[in-house]
Amino acid sequence: MYTLFDSFFSPTRVVVVSEERLQQAEKELKENQIQVIDNRIEELTAYRNNLQKQLAPAKSGADLDALDGGTHDG
Repeated sequence: MYTLFDSFFSPTRVVVVSEERLQQAEKELKENQIQVIDNRIEELTAYRNNLQKQLAPAKSGADLDALDGGTHDG
């Protein structure tokens, strides 16, 4: 019969890992984190550049005409 106390007295599970394997796993984790950060930096830089282009003021009326396909005289 299973009782509540059986879980407290169950045998302890021990996992033995070599120091080299542990260091390799930590290194891989850090490399993955760096890659994720680099990807996010690229996304944010592209977004910033896009916003900066939207905020750039028009230099002259001719520039606006080029955008809408019209002429400078109306």
